[in-house]
Amino acid sequence: MTDAAGRTASVRVDAWLWAIRVYKTRSAATTACRAGHVRVNGDRVKAAQAVRPGDELRVRINGFDRILVVKQPISKRVGASVAADAVDDRTPPPPPRELTAFVPVRDRGAGRPTKRERRDIDRLRGRDED
Repeated sequence: MTDAAGRTASVRVDAWLWAIRVYKTRSAATTACRAGHVRVNGDRVKAAQAVRPGDELRVRINGFDRILVVKQPISKRVGASVAADAVDDRTPPPPPRELTAFVPVRDRGAGRPTKRERRDIDRLRGRDED
C-alpha cells in the first residue's frame, strides 16, 4: 500500500530518518538506532521499528536532541520540500552563544614582538600600566 511518493501507513524508523534527510545515508540512521541515539515516544528503538503519523522521535545528533513528529511516513528519499512536509520539527532553538573576549594572535614565525607591539597587546588584554 504505497503511493507514487513512497508514502505508506507505517515505515521503518531508519528509512524514515534517511528519507527526511536527518541522516545522509540509511546505514548511518541504522547505526544511530543501534547506538541508542533514536527514541520513539520515549523508548529506545531498533532500526526496524515502525513509525506512524503522530509518533514523536528524539534523535541525538552531535550532542543535541532533535525532536521530530511524524506527519507522513515516507520510505523513499524525496525532494526537500516533500521531506519538510513529512515532519514537524519541534526542536527548541539552541541556547545563545556567549561572546568570548577578543584574543590577539600573532603570525607564526613573526619573531618576538617589538616594544610597541607588546604595549598594544597589553592594552588589548587590559593590563595597562598607566
